[in-house]
Amino acid sequence: MNTLASPRIAFIGGGNMAQALMTGLQQRAFPMQQITVIDPDTGKHAQLQSALGVRTSQALSAEVLDAEIIVLAVKPQQLKLVAESLAPYLQSQLIISVAAGIRTSDLSRWLNDYKTLIRTMPNTPAQIQAGVTGVFALPGVSEVQRQLTDHVLQAVGDVVWLTEETQLDAVTAISGSGPAYVFLLIEALTDAGVALGLDKSQALQLSIATFKGASLLAAASSTPVATLREQVTSKGGTTEQGLLSLNQHHIHAIMQHAAQQAANRAKTLGDELGGQ
Repeated sequence: MNTLASPRIAFIGGGNMAQALMTGLQQRAFPMQQITVIDPDTGKHAQLQSALGVRTSQALSAEVLDAEIIVLAVKPQQLKLVAESLAPYLQSQLIISVAAGIRTSDLSRWLNDYKTLIRTMPNTPAQIQAGVTGVFALPGVSEVQRQLTDHVLQAVGDVVWLTEETQLDAVTAISGSGPAYVFLLIEALTDAGVALGLDKSQALQLSIATFKGASLLAAASSTPVATLREQVTSKGGTTEQGLLSLNQHHIHAIMQHAAQQAANRAKTLGDELGGQ
């Protein structure tokens, strides 16, 4: 068995993010029998087995944790108890945490000073395999284990490796919280369309398609986004007037302030959660 292509994976927690990762792996023809989901909610088991073809377990055991990768996909408030229960079973497994806000120093402490840890910050578009995940690894993680992490996380979108764990607060503010900013902008553009005489369904369709198309164009083009913006902005034209209004209302400062507030809150939550 090529463990790089088909590692054994144990997911602790079978919620939305775990299911998004497993769905992405399934779509990449990953051998799903290599995956075990450990979740005390037995009501989920039959659905996970039938929809994804994974094995399930209600509790931790040496057998179900005999894997190359263990993904911690529980709520942050539950992670300390889960980690303390997991610690006796650890040997050389790679631990990947998708629990928001929990720092590796705290997780390592709860795992009896275990160091083969990776902390991630995914975002909700992972649910349709269009997400982006910020990733930080402790020095004890090998190059092969980094490749395994890429293999798993790329199933739900792009992966951005970080050199400092503190950068995850910025990732939280930009891509973690970012989908909500985009949804708010779609709402605002839709409302503007309605105010200009469109019905709401028309305005919403135009707004979503515009965000989708502009994002796809930016992703597909080697042209800087500022240049793409300039290409839409004819001198004396309609777009120029709209952008002038946005700049007069300090759109860049508004976004920077929003991101800073989100990053500050991410740091505070890390302090609070780590103090459990």
